[in-house]
Amino acid sequence: MRYAVMAPVAAGVTARPDWMGEFARHAEACGFESIVAVEHAVVVSRYSSVYPYASSGKMELADDCDIPDPLDLLMFLAAHTTRIELATGVLVLPNHHPVVLAKRAATIDALSGGRLRLCVGMGWMREEIEACGAEFETRGRRADEQIDVLRKLWDDRSPTGVDHDGRFFSFAGAMTYPKPARPGGIPIHIGGHSRAAARRAGRRGDGLQPLGVGGAELQGLIDLMRQEAEAADRDPDALEVTLGHLVSAITTEKAESLAARGANRIVLQTTPTTDLAAVKDELSACAQRLGLAGR
Repeated sequence: MRYAVMAPVAAGVTARPDWMGEFARHAEACGFESIVAVEHAVVVSRYSSVYPYASSGKMELADDCDIPDPLDLLMFLAAHTTRIELATGVLVLPNHHPVVLAKRAATIDALSGGRLRLCVGMGWMREEIEACGAEFETRGRRADEQIDVLRKLWDDRSPTGVDHDGRFFSFAGAMTYPKPARPGGIPIHIGGHSRAAARRAGRRGDGLQPLGVGGAELQGLIDLMRQEAEAADRDPDALEVTLGHLVSAITTEKAESLAARGANRIVLQTTPTTDLAAVKDELSACAQRLGLAGR
């Protein structure tokens, strides 16, 4: 089992450089596998879209909460660490042009020594996606093509570049460097709670991060991902499953229970507080409880 830590966006500290730099260094020293950064490019006040992960239909974050660009935040954290992996969770894919995203992600991966992992989702806030210039209704089909474009641009090393002629994106002879540091490019996981997310993970992704589901519904999504992988002649055993939990509540017994459901990684949320010393103590206690190989 691998354990990731979410950047504590709810505490309103993720745009504070000294706070985040020390947080990242401590998470790395404790032995956590990765740091995960969330995204909202823009939050539209008085949005009418329904947040699917709370009974209120509204996300827990205040509209004016600091939510740094996750890729820029991860690049900053890369400069403050040496080993810990850097992940998005979840990058709202419709907000991004894939040609530009391919460059930005490959740059982080190259400069961090191959430490980037992308977890992407389709987004739930119509107002945000439309403000970024994409159609809400076609975001799923657009995302499939975006993933294909990312992989094409990362994989191509021909002297004439790569061509793409799709419904949403088109280019010819495109060459983008640097390439990702790791062979095979940057892992792309799919985040979400829908069957469409599970199908996309099986057909195109490197893993699934189910959000807000459990029990039979969770197992159904994992099974569907594996079925879709097999149908696409892909190895379902190569696909990862990432689940969530709280730093304060996770135990080895609970981790074993999640592993039995198919989890390879657990993303942990710290208690939302601006008290850095308290958060560091919480991470240290969690790492000791889980037997991580940190100090």
